Amino acid sequence: MTATISTAMKTSKPLAVAIMGPTASGKTAAALAIAQHIPSEIISVDSALIYRGMDIGTAKPTAAELAAVPHHLIDILDPSDAYSVMQFREDALRLAADIVARNKLPLLVGGTMLYFKGLRDGLDELPQADPALRAQIDSEIALHGLAALHARLAVLDPVTAARLKPNDSQRIQRAMEIIQLTGQPMSSLLSRSAPVTLPFELMSFALEPSDRSVLHDRIARRFDLMLNSQPGLLEEVSHLRARDDLHPGLPSMRCVGYRQAWEYLDHHISLSELRDKGIAATRQLAKRQLTWLRGMQDRIVIDCLSENPAELMLKRLKGQELPLG
Repeated sequence: MTATISTAMKTSKPLAVAIMGPTASGKTAAALAIAQHIPSEIISVDSALIYRGMDIGTAKPTAAELAAVPHHLIDILDPSDAYSVMQFREDALRLAADIVARNKLPLLVGGTMLYFKGLRDGLDELPQADPALRAQIDSEIALHGLAALHARLAVLDPVTAARLKPNDSQRIQRAMEIIQLTGQPMSSLLSRSAPVTLPFELMSFALEPSDRSVLHDRIARRFDLMLNSQPGLLEEVSHLRARDDLHPGLPSMRCVGYRQAWEYLDHHISLSELRDKGIAATRQLAKRQLTWLRGMQDRIVIDCLSENPAELMLKRLKGQELPLG
């Protein structure tokens, strides 16, 4: 028997559940299993799943999975478009409120930790991007090099420059853009951020591996499946690459797997190099995701290699006085 969601929790706020974890940790499967017991809707927390036409390389849920449980923030943008953390937070808060109003449990599922952080901690009051100024900064980089821009940032905002890698072009550009738009260093603006309160109680599960080598094997098998399926990753990227408005510098095309496939199609690397670089990049992504997770003190760690992670989550949800049937 399925459950109904009661808002009579330990607080007056409704409950929302975050299912976080590195790539290939089984987040989607766990969410779908929970939804079999609790009426739920899934809000994707994934910066790649937002793009239409990018299905294979993003391991997008299948048509059957999408039909089994309502999903949100999947296939909402063309790959030529951009999507900010601010847009995600606004969409996620609106969707969660709508889901609660339907007497269902919002499940926030994904591995884009910056989105989770923006949702939980709020957003810094920084100015919106200015395309004209960004183009001017791009011209400066083309003329003088990124190292010169980073050195200039070190003079204007040494705190921000110290935490950015010298080759982190996107963040260096953003820091310089903020200085020119506001007349103040980014570090100064960030220090004024006020704490935020969510309109729901967020119970955060983290699917983390007890043996990282097993996760690495999962990543390799999944990447091989992406390459060898018909159609596969190369066919998907080839189709995207044929468009006049897409290029490797776009956020969509910088996604792991797509970047390496584009390099191969440009004849810069071999097929074996594509595989090796793609798997290595995915493992690095998983490492970064796990580093983010370790910094979240209130997360509930679930071994993603256990026999039934969803069952362990359901037991914890029962502790929240949910009538689970």
